[in-house]
Amino acid sequence: MSDYRSIITEVDGGVGILTLNKAQRHNAFDEELIAEITAGLRDLAADSRVRVVVLSATGRSFCAGADLNWMKRAADYTPEENLLDAKRLAELLATLNELPKPTIARVQGAAYGGGVGLIAACDLAVGTYDAIFALSEVKLGIVPAVISPYVLAAIGERYCRRYMLTAERFSAAEAYRIGLLHELVPGEEQLDDAIAEIVESLLANGPHAQAECKGLIRVVAGQPIDAETIDETTERITRVRASAEGREGLAAFLEKRPPNWLVD
Repeated sequence: MSDYRSIITEVDGGVGILTLNKAQRHNAFDEELIAEITAGLRDLAADSRVRVVVLSATGRSFCAGADLNWMKRAADYTPEENLLDAKRLAELLATLNELPKPTIARVQGAAYGGGVGLIAACDLAVGTYDAIFALSEVKLGIVPAVISPYVLAAIGERYCRRYMLTAERFSAAEAYRIGLLHELVPGEEQLDDAIAEIVESLLANGPHAQAECKGLIRVVAGQPIDAETIDETTERITRVRASAEGREGLAAFLEKRPPNWLVD
């Protein structure tokens, strides 16, 4: 793994862990953190040892949105600089959303603004009871534009209307109720246990099939069930069924043996 200043990356038993490591700044976004998360995700995506990626954070907060010093600098940006800045965050979120490997957000403490976007762009999210969330951009006279596609996909238009317009904080229980979190646990020890169980389930499955599933969901989500969608899904299953992994999975099932992706 490369050397980073704002994140830590490690690989353990098929799991790539990317940890935001600016606890003293509540892991708030600045140019460096955004660039390093993007690069770290790409490193883990390219690492053949990694089957699952966990996104975590040090300290009391998961990610408290934008760093104050970054916002001060941005106040003097030209329109062109603002556009480039926004595109860097968009690139990070797209990289996370489209990562070919399953992703899990490990959430403790505060997740505000862009921190909510990170969680929404992950495939799964587990949080502690005391985690707290907010889409606080309108308090600053701005909008959560770049994160909006991912947050909308996670919690739906109705809850976006409430929480993007009010900028009010909401609890982990509410985040679970509206679909931002998949699971709630009392504390960080239980957080690691819950993630370990999810990882075990993920590692049991075909890695190429998981990548295909992620692509399938992105294509089909929100589409009408029409002839085009039906053609898309039938072509995908035909291609995957004929793949080496698809043939191996079926053979292993029929022969009552572990598939070869479990041998290692």
